[in-house]
Amino acid sequence: MDADGVVRLRLSRQQLRPPHAVSPEAALKSLLAVQSQEFAYARWTLAQRTAGANAADVEQAVADGRILRTHILRPTWHFVHRDDLRWLMLLSAPRLHQGNGGMYRQTGIDSAAAARSRGVMAAAVADGAHKTREELAAELQRNGFAARGLELAYLIMHAEISGVLTSGTPVRSKGGALRQTYALFDERVPPAAGGPSDREEALAELVRRYFCSRGPATVKDCADWSGLTVADVRLGLSLALEIDPDALETAALDGTEVHFLPDSQHEPAADGQPRIDLIQCYDEYVMGYSRTRHFLGGTAPALPERDTPMHVVLRDGRMIGSWRHVFGGGRCELDIRIGAVAGGGGDRATIRAIDDAVAAYGRFLEMPVVRK
Repeated sequence: MDADGVVRLRLSRQQLRPPHAVSPEAALKSLLAVQSQEFAYARWTLAQRTAGANAADVEQAVADGRILRTHILRPTWHFVHRDDLRWLMLLSAPRLHQGNGGMYRQTGIDSAAAARSRGVMAAAVADGAHKTREELAAELQRNGFAARGLELAYLIMHAEISGVLTSGTPVRSKGGALRQTYALFDERVPPAAGGPSDREEALAELVRRYFCSRGPATVKDCADWSGLTVADVRLGLSLALEIDPDALETAALDGTEVHFLPDSQHEPAADGQPRIDLIQCYDEYVMGYSRTRHFLGGTAPALPERDTPMHVVLRDGRMIGSWRHVFGGGRCELDIRIGAVAGGGGDRATIRAIDDAVAAYGRFLEMPVVRK
């Protein structure tokens, strides 16, 4: 397997190439979890993998609780389908609590404080009374907690990881942006129905779905993405192949084994024209890998310098620049910057491909979009 083959398969398996998912929920089910701390851009991560979904479709799925936004896998925000959250917590919660242990101690969150705060917040959001972070802080303060800064952040995260809170229906701020609310976990997440029932089944399911949606990838890639140990991923891989020996194919890449979905029927045919993808810097095409992220051809995710945008421009699956959106005057401006290594994006075919990507973003936002 060569580098071009890796890029081609990843674009296909991640549904950045046809056939796309039928809905944002279907795209999420395929990917299992999608990093989402940049909510406005994370909507696009799901929509661009579907056949025509827009920002409102993703927002409605989050409002309805079909898609949940919570801390899972690594201690950061992820979109997760409600049918997958319980069994993912079975794997993820112990690792997240262990990883957060130092911050719990630093902020004074011992077992007694955690239990009491969970009780306060559970009562506050019960019966569909979804609360913003500020409203939860007020409830905690009325019950003797300082509930500011890091202490508030980790009290809420502790409750999420413990299966007490999850995302509720977002509310609009005065500026029009969507703000996260919190709901009672048991009111938003249905009891497990047909999903993994124990840790070994959950390991097998996570590993299978990771390699099917992100392969070719290594065990180390999967471990870093999932927050699990390499040993756990190897066990999950072994269990998945016991269930179905033909579920995954293995090949050598740079002296390391990679695993991937063997069916090649969905590989897109090359038409000779470049394809531009505007993806967020936390897209799964970036964050789904660690050891083999270099096939991206760039250094995403990266911190912006001064006024430089940080999201990622791909040409045929490889990073050639950065972008961001800016709203004002009833329209969206896209600041797209192509690096010198790609010739500044000045050739006609690349310009046409950028124009197509800008038009697609306009359809997603349902507003006028122009290149800045």
